[in-house]
Amino acid sequence: MEGNRAHVVVIGGGISGLAAAWYLRQSGGKRVRVTVLEGASRIGGKLYASEVAGVSVDAGAEAMLARRPEGKELAGAVGLGDDLVSPGTTSSAIYSRGTLRPMPKGQVMGVPADLTELAKSGIVSPGGLLRVPLDQILPATLVRTDVSVAAYIRARMGAEVVERLVDPLLGGVYAGRSDRLSLEATMPRVAAVARSERSLLTGARQLVEEAPKDAGPVFTTLRNGVGSLAEAVAKASGADIRTGVTVRELRRTADGWQLVTGPVPRPEVVEADAVIVATPGPAASRLLKAEVPKAASELARIDYASMAIVTLAYPLDAFPEPPTSSGYLVPPVERRPVKAVTFSSVKWPHLAKDMVILRCSIGRVGEEHLLQRDDTELVSLAAAEMADVMGTSGLPLDTRVTRWGGALPQYNVGHLDRVARVRAAVAMEPALAVCGAAYDGIGIPACIGTARTAAARILDHLSLRGQ
Repeated sequence: MEGNRAHVVVIGGGISGLAAAWYLRQSGGKRVRVTVLEGASRIGGKLYASEVAGVSVDAGAEAMLARRPEGKELAGAVGLGDDLVSPGTTSSAIYSRGTLRPMPKGQVMGVPADLTELAKSGIVSPGGLLRVPLDQILPATLVRTDVSVAAYIRARMGAEVVERLVDPLLGGVYAGRSDRLSLEATMPRVAAVARSERSLLTGARQLVEEAPKDAGPVFTTLRNGVGSLAEAVAKASGADIRTGVTVRELRRTADGWQLVTGPVPRPEVVEADAVIVATPGPAASRLLKAEVPKAASELARIDYASMAIVTLAYPLDAFPEPPTSSGYLVPPVERRPVKAVTFSSVKWPHLAKDMVILRCSIGRVGEEHLLQRDDTELVSLAAAEMADVMGTSGLPLDTRVTRWGGALPQYNVGHLDRVARVRAAVAMEPALAVCGAAYDGIGIPACIGTARTAAARILDHLSLRGQ
């Protein structure tokens, strides 16, 4: 501690850590000195943009929920409010049974609420369609504890709804499997229906009817990509941000914490009055193992999925008909290497520049073998997908492959209880907090929300100490 200033160290320079640093300075003012330590050579984590064919395109997260306020509010607070843009279209499709089919209207994370729209889409077979309304006459499926998404929805509406609607939507968010993912953690509104309604179809209709009709677009982005948010937050935080610094150990002291960084032969020690751990689960587990072993044990049990984003830029005439939707999802049951395609220059018209820029997502849990291929092979897979599904001809003008190893936490059954146990263990250490995608949601606003909570916890502690 320097005079009356407390030193808070944030471990991790992704959007969660950077937002925590900003909230610390915003609310703590001059009484707090903030240092952010990031092991990589750059800040931002999965918020990162680079040029493809001369256009700045996100290489990781490319949008944030507009109906949850934290992301837009932080963007506005750091001077990017005027850069927020809405999508040019919200229409999307699912590749099912050999062709692209429109996403049915009236659905909640793939759970259909309108049988007519489901039938018009053609996503499920006639037999699969007939199975859905049986939900209304089947005995109730009792849900007393957390269950997998697939277990509940399959029991109510049949396997095809799970395989061809729910799986691709959840796969697009988590790159996970619905037979493992927690209903409570990934689909809380549907979980509430499971506890209160006998019929899932009836419950889904109620959820659709309750949704605000004039809430505006679901997603938003920034004109220069959401990757620009990280730099703006870092600058506005006024924190001392150090990249290429890996924290190897976290030790409790009588007055706070010691962080051991640097190479093993030449360790460096950083003293802190309080620490926020804003790293993914595995790294957080290693850091907390010695001092908060219960939290470390729970964090180590959170699985992570890896994926790759292949970005392609095509001339307009490469397509027999230029795409008009924001993209499409591919169910795992189709056994195609590409699990999702975003037509970025259609979804975000400011990227168009007389080209079609698109992103192909490759890799789900259990498909790690696909990611063992080199960049050239991944580009070939993506280009083959475009030729087969969209009828493209010729080679792309430019390509980019971005690999995200262990990027997406899996909210498997029991996740909410696991997170509660982590927080209960961390709560025993008043000068310590955690935040990030491992806890309450993997989207940008959710990560920012955990950062704000972590910063408030630390500031409350420092106030109790008279700082």
